[in-house]
Amino acid sequence: MVQVRVKFYGIVQGVFFRANTKRKAREMGINGYVRNMPDGSVEAVFEGDEKKVKEIIDWCSTKIRMARVTKVDVKYENIKEFNDFEIRY
Repeated sequence: MVQVRVKFYGIVQGVFFRANTKRKAREMGINGYVRNMPDGSVEAVFEGDEKKVKEIIDWCSTKIRMARVTKVDVKYENIKEFNDFEIRY
């Protein structure tokens, strides 16, 4: 189990990034949250199997149709044990 805090930069707000990320995370059994940030980026915290966490980071970076991710920052953190995946406001 790992937990990472990821910031996605580029065209990531207003393109259903959060909704798609939530759907995919739940489908993959990953817990945490996703939220828009004031600087125009999207922050996500993913908690789960390391291989699946790496997969969802790649998926968010390349597979959300209307998004154009130009930069991704990943920071490993201590596990907080989330129970679900949600959109935070």
